[in-house]
Amino acid sequence: MAEIDSISWRKLEKFLLSYGCVFVREKGDHRVYSKSGLVRPLIVPQYSRIPAFIVLNNLRVLGISKKEFLKKIKNL
Repeated sequence: MAEIDSISWRKLEKFLLSYGCVFVREKGDHRVYSKSGLVRPLIVPQYSRIPAFIVLNNLRVLGISKKEFLKKIKNL
């Protein structure tokens, strides 16, 4: 299985919005997203490249597998 590499924050934002998340607020260089049923918010820093560990943490909160993420992000 392919590994998740760093991605741009805009691409991660497109993924989150297509998955049903909504933008809640922004503070500094961090954007906050939410979705009904989530225990905690999703935090996306506006870095040029978001490290893989941040992407993986957000996937864990969403309950999405790496495989599902890679399949969906490929089509964005």
